[in-house]
Amino acid sequence: MAEKKLIYKKALERLEEIVHKIENDEPEVDELSQLVKEASTLVKKCKEKLKTTEKELDGALDDI
Repeated sequence: MAEKKLIYKKALERLEEIVHKIENDEPEVDELSQLVKEASTLVKKCKEKLKTTEKELDGALDDI
């Protein structure tokens, strides 16, 4: 379970790096395209993890 949290945390950190790079470095079009694709993938993974966690928490709360 700690590994999943680490993956989520690393994904968020990478998203922050990408946003910072786009906002401050003005990347070339090709690099910008790659950064946006990577960010999109990371956002999807984070959303999936949040949905899974929500279901797990709902299940745990139902058992109480």
